Amino acid sequence: MTEPVRTTFQRRKLGAKLRRMKEEAGFTLGTAAPRLDRKRSALHRVETGETKADVHLVKSMMDLYDKYEEGLLDEVREALKAPWYRAYGVKDLGYIDIETEAAQVTQFLAVNVPGLLQTEAYMRALFSTVYTRSQETIDNDVIVRLIRKQRLTNEDRPLDLVAIMYEAVLHREVGGPEVMREQLQHLIDMAGLPTVTLQLLPLNGKDSWVPIGPFTVLRFPEPEDPDLLFVEYPTGSLQIEKPGQVEEAKLLFERLRTEALNPSDSVALIERLATGLYGT
Repeated sequence: MTEPVRTTFQRRKLGAKLRRMKEEAGFTLGTAAPRLDRKRSALHRVETGETKADVHLVKSMMDLYDKYEEGLLDEVREALKAPWYRAYGVKDLGYIDIETEAAQVTQFLAVNVPGLLQTEAYMRALFSTVYTRSQETIDNDVIVRLIRKQRLTNEDRPLDLVAIMYEAVLHREVGGPEVMREQLQHLIDMAGLPTVTLQLLPLNGKDSWVPIGPFTVLRFPEPEDPDLLFVEYPTGSLQIEKPGQVEEAKLLFERLRTEALNPSDSVALIERLATGLYGT
């Protein structure tokens, strides 16, 4: 089975803009490709973000479509750059890429603490359970996650996080009692940030339905960028843009929010668990 093509968010966004320009000018793939000295399939890959668009090609597109857009060539140059996390050896162009561009993340987790709310010790304990990871890989993964966390307190470009956790996550001891004590206190502290909304779905919730897997919906600052559903599974992940499926995930998340404890009661439960389970 072939590996699915991975595209960065910026390349996908740029490709969609180029496709709209083509269509607004009255061109199709069949009529535009030969005028741009490209095959139909090659132009299609540019428009889907599978292939990088270079400055010369986009200049030719603006000439052919008779449309000049200020800043478009800067977008092309930006999309050609390697993502920031590549400097740390992270090659995955999945979740980190889209989170980097997002304005809000809504997330449900049933097994682990949300990545952006984890302490470094909890991260290391989790990453160390994957036996194929070297110490260098673990160190780099921790650095990347710590950098991602900074957006929760970034005044210029903050990220809003709305997270629902199944209470069972906090009963699962990761890294030992000391790591868990620190992690639960960290959750209490992070819940006080204006960018963080944290709710717990209690174990004793009556007739509450718990999804079997995590899911995340991401919202972006630009209105033309549609919300995206991200679903992770053991051997990979899916980025879903179909409006019907994204809307269904939003409705499910809102249902979970009504069944979960409110933020203040969630913090109170975390405090009780910290004392009762880990002796703080």
